[in-house]
Amino acid sequence: MTQHMLTTMDNPYSPVTQYDQWWQWDHDAGYHTPGLLARLAITSDELSDVDNDLAAERAINEIVLEIGPGLYKRVPVPGS
Repeated sequence: MTQHMLTTMDNPYSPVTQYDQWWQWDHDAGYHTPGLLARLAITSDELSDVDNDLAAERAINEIVLEIGPGLYKRVPVPGS
């Protein structure tokens, strides 16, 4: 299963390869994308890594398709 990260369409940095710059830009723009994802992804230490990954993918899809269409996009993580 390919894993993804979430970003906004207007962020010029990659959350995969330029996370620190990406995070600073996202924060300064007021999006707080990691917090949004954390609120929607139902994860737990009691779940397997696979189940946690699936929960994150579901939350990313919900954000991209329902909460912020045209604002958010998925970025594939190479090698996942």
